[in-house]
Amino acid sequence: MTDISGIVAKMTLEEKAALCTGATSWTTTPVGRLGLPELLVSDGPHGIRRMPNVRVLTQKSLPATCFPTASSLAATWDTALLYEMGQALAEEAIALKVDVILGPGANMKRTPLCGRNFEYFSEDPYLAGELAASLINGIQSKGVGTALKHFAANNQEFERFSINAEIDERTLREIYLPAFETAVTKAKPWSVMCAYNKVNGTYVSEHHHLLTDILKGEWGFEGFIVSDWGAVHDRVAALRAGLDLEMPGPKQARVNAVVEAVRNGELDEAVLDGAVRRIVRIISQAAQTAKGGGFDAAAHHTLARRIAAEGMVLLKNNGLLPLQNPQHIAVIGQAAQLAHFQGGGSSHINPTQVDVPFTELQKLAGNAELSFAPGYAMDDCLNPELIAEAVAAAQAADVALLYIALPDSKESEGYDRPDLNLTQQQVALIQAVTAVQPSTVVILNNGAPVVVRDWIDGTAAILEAWMMGQAGGGAIADILFGRTNPSGKLAETYPVKLTDTPAYLNFPGENGEVHYGEGLFIGYRYYDAKEVPVQFPFGYGLSYTTFAYSNLHVSDTTFKDTDGLVVSVDVTNTGSMTGKEVVQVYVHDQKARLIRPYKELKGFAKVELQPGETKTVSFTLNTRAFAYYDPAYQQWITENGEFDILVGASAADIRCRATVNLQSTLQLPSILHNESTIRAWFNDPVGKTILQPMVVELMSNGGLFNNSDPSYIGMDKLNFLLDLPLRSFLHFQEDFLTQPADDIADMLLRQARSVRQ
Repeated sequence: MTDISGIVAKMTLEEKAALCTGATSWTTTPVGRLGLPELLVSDGPHGIRRMPNVRVLTQKSLPATCFPTASSLAATWDTALLYEMGQALAEEAIALKVDVILGPGANMKRTPLCGRNFEYFSEDPYLAGELAASLINGIQSKGVGTALKHFAANNQEFERFSINAEIDERTLREIYLPAFETAVTKAKPWSVMCAYNKVNGTYVSEHHHLLTDILKGEWGFEGFIVSDWGAVHDRVAALRAGLDLEMPGPKQARVNAVVEAVRNGELDEAVLDGAVRRIVRIISQAAQTAKGGGFDAAAHHTLARRIAAEGMVLLKNNGLLPLQNPQHIAVIGQAAQLAHFQGGGSSHINPTQVDVPFTELQKLAGNAELSFAPGYAMDDCLNPELIAEAVAAAQAADVALLYIALPDSKESEGYDRPDLNLTQQQVALIQAVTAVQPSTVVILNNGAPVVVRDWIDGTAAILEAWMMGQAGGGAIADILFGRTNPSGKLAETYPVKLTDTPAYLNFPGENGEVHYGEGLFIGYRYYDAKEVPVQFPFGYGLSYTTFAYSNLHVSDTTFKDTDGLVVSVDVTNTGSMTGKEVVQVYVHDQKARLIRPYKELKGFAKVELQPGETKTVSFTLNTRAFAYYDPAYQQWITENGEFDILVGASAADIRCRATVNLQSTLQLPSILHNESTIRAWFNDPVGKTILQPMVVELMSNGGLFNNSDPSYIGMDKLNFLLDLPLRSFLHFQEDFLTQPADDIADMLLRQARSVRQ
């Protein structure tokens, strides 16, 4: 076992400072005299983007399997499958001599306009956290590290290097941190990458509360924190805040600044030593995995095809799919010949091979004749000639397959999407083809939702194929011809139009700030609360078979929060084809002190069923499934009361429900203060016991709030009373008090604070 403390003790100040800043674009600084090697990191998260020359930031990377991007992976709702993919990624990292993969990304999809949403999992923190943890566990099971990113609140590309995200504490805790918390606590990533942006006025790279208090303190993170590339502004301030490694390098001026800060007393050397220990520990851990060799590219391509198929979501089907021996198929769309399978930016992979969708169709089409028309160019210009050619091909065929891909100009790292639309040419193309060919299937290649309302009605079927990875062309063919039964479910809501989306009025910000004004209400939480119709709800996806839910059972109708709750339900395949269903469990709090979303996802499972087969699916809901974060107590709390357990096939398709009664075991201090209202006192169990007798007596015996004549000043005095601060209420009653109002208020407050609830 490596003597980490011994190595750190032998290092010079200059060596320690150098270790905390990259030596090259992709490696740390080795210390040869102490036998400490360099650590080599590489972009991910859906493939290994290994640079041939580690001193070069961007160049054509070495060949690696390009797996589907995160939006596709999330739509699988399959943690075991992501674990398997993680193992494959690790095998390729080992072959390419990579120690740490930079990924996965666990940021929330606050708005579908974020240009990097294809790299993120979901609008829901529970789903994103479970998937991220599974992928990390898969990678690290083979001795390769991960860098969970981008911590935290990196939810847009607009001014991402400097934008200040203004987020209230409860929203941060309940929406933007839990996916990271789950991944850290369940998978223990070797490193966490901090985001570029500011949160509430402080760059994340210098954010002590996020990096040290929460990540390292509350969650017990033991790896090192690495900057996003170029995210550090003040190296000494960043070290003090908890950022261990700055990338990329070399940056001798930053190294010198750390050395000077220690020497002049500005930086405690113990802080630097802590960062060095964390980095040395991971370097030593990585060195235990022998690097080099090869990987099974063919097997990984096959796995990529299976993953792509599992994540594809059948959005609409009038019965046309799966295709039943068509004689002539018109294949339309440039993406049928030039597969659109990944996004632009740091995750762009040099694939080992690429399935051409048209070629893969030919392999499964039997004796059917296939014709091709490009239909559009990858720009936003109208071209009537291409549309006319496509219409002619569609008219001559039994079925038209339209492969529609968003151009890079609309969706990539580095800039946000200008809208949720397809290009003008693509919309016009779909409308023209469906007008002459009712048997038209639209296959979408994109990383985030698109608006479909202008063309959906004419289609027979729509398949969301995402940025599907290098084997996605074959996966599409598998689904179209029924070799694979689609089982993907949306991990994000598809809105009817952009103006319906939660962050519409608060995005992308101005004057360097973006206000998260929608608070807790992103994704389906918002659409539930506002009762806004959606195109396709969170968790939605069709199958070639059907499923029935029955026999919902809960372990107890009354339970303590510390005991949790076991929920089970029977699911039956009521169709004629083997299929997989994603069973989703949501929790609804019937009454809470603070506002809560109507329902929140707290469990899911993907189950495969033969025709006629029934399986019982069980879920264990822990304390956090029922808790919310209360800034007044600065902790997660549970409250006594009734909760509805909602089980269904999507957020809008609840099949079974049960009501349970939770008994909270928390012993919370009183949070009453000098400005607390009568309502707040009555809502506090201790406060109500202390105050209610006095209020009843005063209202009965005279004074401004005498309830004997409730109408003489033209108002409901009880409602008026409830929102008065206690001191104000007492001052209005001073003629009827035996002590000064302030003295009584102070005495009551002392009594309340001396008793724990």
